[in-house]
Amino acid sequence: MPTTRRDFLRTTTAAASAASVPYVFTSRAVRAEDKNSRKRVAAIGVGGSRGRYNRGGAVANQAAKFADMIAVCDVDKMHTSEFSAKFGNKLAQYGDYRELLEKEKPDLVTIGTPDHWHVPIAIAALKAGCDVYCEKPLTHNVYEARVIREATLNAKVATQMGTQIHAGDNYRRVVELVQSGCIGPVRECHVWVSRAWGRQSKAESEANQDRVYVEERPTTEDPIPADLDWDLWLGPAPERPFHSVYFPGPKWYRWWDFGNGTMSDLGSHWIDLPFWALKLQKPLTVEAQGPTPHPEIAPASMQVKYEYAARGDMPELQLTWYQGTNKPKIWHEGKIPKWGNGALFIGDKGMVLADYGKHTLLPEKEFADFQRPEPFIPKSRGHHAEWIHGCKTGEPTTCNFTYAGWLTEANHLGNVAFRVGKKLEWDPDNLQAKNAPEAAPLIRREYRKGWSLG
Repeated sequence: MPTTRRDFLRTTTAAASAASVPYVFTSRAVRAEDKNSRKRVAAIGVGGSRGRYNRGGAVANQAAKFADMIAVCDVDKMHTSEFSAKFGNKLAQYGDYRELLEKEKPDLVTIGTPDHWHVPIAIAALKAGCDVYCEKPLTHNVYEARVIREATLNAKVATQMGTQIHAGDNYRRVVELVQSGCIGPVRECHVWVSRAWGRQSKAESEANQDRVYVEERPTTEDPIPADLDWDLWLGPAPERPFHSVYFPGPKWYRWWDFGNGTMSDLGSHWIDLPFWALKLQKPLTVEAQGPTPHPEIAPASMQVKYEYAARGDMPELQLTWYQGTNKPKIWHEGKIPKWGNGALFIGDKGMVLADYGKHTLLPEKEFADFQRPEPFIPKSRGHHAEWIHGCKTGEPTTCNFTYAGWLTEANHLGNVAFRVGKKLEWDPDNLQAKNAPEAAPLIRREYRKGWSLG
């Protein structure tokens, strides 16, 4: 390998631009023969909770339906061997993704690692000329969201973030209802999820079926599993001794050093709907409520309010996110169906309530004779198939890193507002909270010594 493990990121260059960039898609020139060719795909990060929860492997398996799987990489040798066995042990196996990219030169890459590794790997893959599929959330922090978006615009490749619900018909029909004005101008939106994973009492953790109970950073360490390269698993994150409260996944999900809790994770799926329907991008202000912030662990329950300026013929908007035990006032008052998870659009003429698979217009009696608008958003060929199609033809993907970068950036700002404990006045051009300079380390963190994005 041409560089050491901790030196390679020094060679990457992806500056965060201050300019506002609209939703666009750019792709390299596509040769005629590419449209019918089989692409070579490599899977980076295929593990999970060692035999139980395996999101990274699931993403790679989907890509393998449309392309030829040639190689696998994971810092846990057990994961690479198990994944390779599914393909007759014919895959090249690696522990370091840079070696894979250098030796195998894949056309496509899937990334299913913990959050803190998404952008370093994606940048390296883009520099290698690969089309990239990355699990959500796209990045670990606000700065990385801007970096990857800018890098993708320059790379001219097909990209897709793993928000597969975006490809479903249900979301499309909701977007059509909102954008066609069926409920009038929307000035208020509420999004809630009932998952309560994060810092909470032991009784709450058990009641909420959390994956692990932990309220403080361990003062002890556990033996590192024999097949795991713990130092490379940490990568750019701050160094710490191995402990079973971090690994295997998704235990790392709640630790600020590695993930972002429910806000940025499920927010990628649920806030995606209003982000799409209401043409959102950059919030004006962000304000959070919840328990006293912990310096290391994300909360199980919290809520965040975003304020957006008018957008074209769409008015100013307040969007509020709720997770865990937090729910909207209108939900508690019984004025809408008490769905466990939902996105509620409140317009001047009515409401739309939606979840992943269904939606309804409210009040129901007022929409009894409602005639739906003719569908104007085409049916998706499938979230992964859409990405492969974009790789072959240069046609746009719906969750490309431009769109996903803005969505991820806004979600991360919710966590920043929570951790700072202040209503943020957001300056997107300079990537800073105008009234909260103390938020800077949370917007862009320092990488571990030897790691950098350039």
